[in-house]
Amino acid sequence: MLRALVEPEHPDLSIVRQCELIGLPRSTWYYKPKGETAENLESMRLLDEQYTETPFYGARRMQVHLKSKGHTVNLKRVRRLMQKMGLEVIYQKRRLSQPAPGHRIFPYLLRGVTIARPDHVWSTDITYIRMRGGFLYLVAILDWYSRYVLSWELSNTMDVHFCLAALERALRRGKPDIFNTDQGSQFTSHDFTNTLLEAGVKVSMDGRGRALDNVFVERLWRSVKYEEVYLRDYNTVPEALRCLARYFRFYNTERPHQSLEYQTPEAVYLGKVS
Repeated sequence: MLRALVEPEHPDLSIVRQCELIGLPRSTWYYKPKGETAENLESMRLLDEQYTETPFYGARRMQVHLKSKGHTVNLKRVRRLMQKMGLEVIYQKRRLSQPAPGHRIFPYLLRGVTIARPDHVWSTDITYIRMRGGFLYLVAILDWYSRYVLSWELSNTMDVHFCLAALERALRRGKPDIFNTDQGSQFTSHDFTNTLLEAGVKVSMDGRGRALDNVFVERLWRSVKYEEVYLRDYNTVPEALRCLARYFRFYNTERPHQSLEYQTPEAVYLGKVS
C-alpha cells in the first residue's frame, strides 16, 4: 500500500513531501480517530466483537449481551452506537441500507451468475476498526473469485471520499465486469457510481440482504478482526496503517484459503495456481 511507503522520521523528506511524491492525500496520513466517552468506547468494543461472532444480533440482543458483560446501556444508545459503527444486522428485510435522497439505485445483477474467473465481480464494504482511544472506518475492495484484496483505505468518517480513493486505486490495476455493493449512501453517490460507469463497469446493488450478497467481504472482515485487530490495541493512526498494510500483504500473498484449495488469493488472482 502507498501509505506504508511514508516514513514519519525520514531524514530528508517531510511527510508532506513524501505524500506528494507518491500521490497520497495528506489527509490519509493525518486521519484522527473519532472520539467517544470511555464508557461508549468500551461498549463499542464489545459490540464489535459480538457482531463479528453473531452478525444476526439486533439492538435488543446486543443490549442483553452488553448487560451480561456488566454494561447496562439503554436500547436507544445501543442503536445509536451500532449506527455509528455501521453495523447492519444480517437478515432479510425490506430496506437493508439507506441511500441518500436523490441517489440512483441500480438493479441486482448477480442472481444465478456463476463467478468463474478473476475480475468478473468485485465487491466492497465498510467496517469499524477499534483503537485504544477512538476508532476508524476501513473500506476494502475484493475480487470475488480469488478473494484478493485489491485496495483498502482508512478514514475517521463514513463519507464517500475514502471509498472513492479505494475504488480509484483498484481501477488503476484493472476493472471488473460487475461491481456489487450494498445501498449505502457512500456507494450510491454520484461520484462513486459515475466512476464505475465511466470505466465501463456494470453496477450491481444488493437486493436480498448482505447475508447472501456480500458474504465474501463479511468473511474478510472476520479474518481481519480475529487475525489482526483483536490481537492489538492501536495507539495511533500510523500504527494502524502499518499493521493493516502488513496484514493485507500477508492475507493476499501468504495466507492459504481452504475455499481456494489452500492457494493464496494472489496466486489465484494472477493465475499462478500450483
